[in-house]
Amino acid sequence: MDYKETAKSILKLIGGKENVSHLEHCSTRLRFTLKDNQIVDTDKLEKVDGVIGVRQNVQTQVIIGNEVVEVYDEIKPLIGEVSQTNTSKEKQKIGAVILDFIISIFQPLIPAIAGGGILKSLLLLGSATGVMNDQSSTYQLLNLIGGAPLYFLPILVAITTANKLKVNQLVAVSAVGALILPEVTTMLADGTSFLGMGVTNIAYASQVFPAILTVLFYAQIERLFTKISPKPIRIFFVPMMSLLITVPIALLILGPLGYNVGTVFSAVIIWLYNHFGWVATGLLAAVLPFMVVTGMHKAMIPYAVSSMSKMGAELLYLPASLAHNIAESGASFAVSIKTKDKKLKATAVSAGISALFGITEPALYGVTILHKRVLYSVMFASLIGGSFAGIMAIKAFALVGPGLASITMFVEKVNPMNLVWAFATFGISFVIGFIAVLIIYKDKDPQDVSEEVLKENGLEHLTSPASGEIVSLSSINDEVFASGMMGDGLAIVPKEGELVAPEEGEVTMVFDTKHALGLKMNNGAEILFHIGLNTVQLAGEGFETFVNVGDRVIKGQKLIAFDLDKIVAAGYDPTVICVVTNKESYQVKSIHQSESVTTDTEVLSIVPIV
Repeated sequence: MDYKETAKSILKLIGGKENVSHLEHCSTRLRFTLKDNQIVDTDKLEKVDGVIGVRQNVQTQVIIGNEVVEVYDEIKPLIGEVSQTNTSKEKQKIGAVILDFIISIFQPLIPAIAGGGILKSLLLLGSATGVMNDQSSTYQLLNLIGGAPLYFLPILVAITTANKLKVNQLVAVSAVGALILPEVTTMLADGTSFLGMGVTNIAYASQVFPAILTVLFYAQIERLFTKISPKPIRIFFVPMMSLLITVPIALLILGPLGYNVGTVFSAVIIWLYNHFGWVATGLLAAVLPFMVVTGMHKAMIPYAVSSMSKMGAELLYLPASLAHNIAESGASFAVSIKTKDKKLKATAVSAGISALFGITEPALYGVTILHKRVLYSVMFASLIGGSFAGIMAIKAFALVGPGLASITMFVEKVNPMNLVWAFATFGISFVIGFIAVLIIYKDKDPQDVSEEVLKENGLEHLTSPASGEIVSLSSINDEVFASGMMGDGLAIVPKEGELVAPEEGEVTMVFDTKHALGLKMNNGAEILFHIGLNTVQLAGEGFETFVNVGDRVIKGQKLIAFDLDKIVAAGYDPTVICVVTNKESYQVKSIHQSESVTTDTEVLSIVPIV
């Protein structure tokens, strides 16, 4: 992949840097918050070298895979400092705005939290196996290093929130940092007041929601004083007044409110776990393929972060993710064994390896959602593996994508079996996903599709668009059509100079020289009709069209009249070509019984691939 070219193409197709309000990335996706989602050219974007897929809901998500960081590093300088206005041309629902805000704040936190968490889990493993003495100064120092991201979580949250709100990051950090000053912590513990009002004793280290509320409030204060402050003193007056007002309000109101929000978050999950137990874990694992595809799994991050900061562990989302991730891996490896499609085989092997290490997007977009039997297998394996994880009450101690390399996130010193059950979940999910695909997966064979299956999946029986003699595409004297490069279909040596609609549809293209026309069928198949070889040279002479782009047509309706004699006299081959151009989405099968056909003869079946 040429990262620079990929970045340029992506930026162009999402509407340019002027359309970008915010950009971040996760482990596999570029996540754009755009001012106008409607101008994104999704079809072309999905064809850019290096782009696995595109999803649009709250954000425009461009799925890159394991090389997302390299593409992000190239695209960031192209965007530069994005516009200070974050106003979208679209009126978004409040839920969409909130979800975008949450993702933008929490997504960038993952690398730091994951890195520290895995370091602590490795230390626990070293202590449990006797490799390290947990009383040694080396162990304790490394343990403090691993715990630093979680301890300073309010600072990290202040940075990401300020970045999202486009306010001064350093002043925002200073406001939140005041809450975790050692002296302030000591005063709160001893009991203190401000202007006669009691200040609640809360340890703000590792807290998330107090920091978010504080920066939200600070942003309004900063904008207010920026507007009313005289310009000569703005550089110190705005930060001074913002800190003077924000920090006391945070200590008196916002901090306790945010602390209670976090407590409720954890309490709700614990209640669900206590009342539904392993069922909740299993069901969550089973629906994770759909959540990850749509990006909605990111909505679980605030809970996971809050749970980690409150309890030091997480017992629902991450165990469910372990089952799902490894089920994706097992299913992908099974596909690589069963399929005869070389491209799919290569994709499945690569995707299986990525999923094995906790990155599932390549498997999801490259294998799972394209083949429903694989999807069913993954969901079944995830359900069983997740349910087992729930029954065994597995806990995770690091916020990172569960996989082979990060399996130490399940190390618990007081309960060594937690890691053992995690490995068991790993094995169960992999084996069931692998075996299920081996049993039920079959390559799609266009030549082996029953009539019943065709009818179930939107069969279109196309009659011939012209009367004449059927010939195979491979026999015509045009390399582009003969090779199937333009699509699958057939060709007709016409006896009459008339092209008609072979089925109901919408006219999508009429060539200026009238020798070619595009039609979209009711089942979504896009048909190209091309009259003659090299007849573009006639510049429309001898052709007459009867429809325009956007017209709805019925079966048998005249589309184009053409003068056969004039075409032949000019030295051109009059063969009419009919091909399905979006052939990757459809099975095209020849069904005519004889070479001679009329416009009433059924010649092709076209059915969506499912």
